[in-house]
Amino acid sequence: MAGTPSIKVFDSAGRYQASCHEIEAAACLMGLYGDGATIRFGHSVADIVWTEGLDGQSAMDSYDHVYEVAETRRLDRDIKSMLKAGYTEAQVKEFLSSGRRI
Repeated sequence: MAGTPSIKVFDSAGRYQASCHEIEAAACLMGLYGDGATIRFGHSVADIVWTEGLDGQSAMDSYDHVYEVAETRRLDRDIKSMLKAGYTEAQVKEFLSSGRRI
């Protein structure tokens, strides 16, 4: 049995609403919850990768744009986490080139 999806959707009041397998599915929910709703890779505010109404355009305008922004932010967060944990830049680069995710 698969675990709970890591992509979380929170409404503008910060209440957890849903888990999704794809960022694009979470982007669809941004239209429902409106400005201030967030997509996170986890439950913490530090895990936010998209905030509806603050990231340049509505998620409803382009799910692809949401995907690009969210994936870039997730990758940046993962790199910082690995470097903070003591991995060298070469180790991080090797890990990321393998296609694995934290």
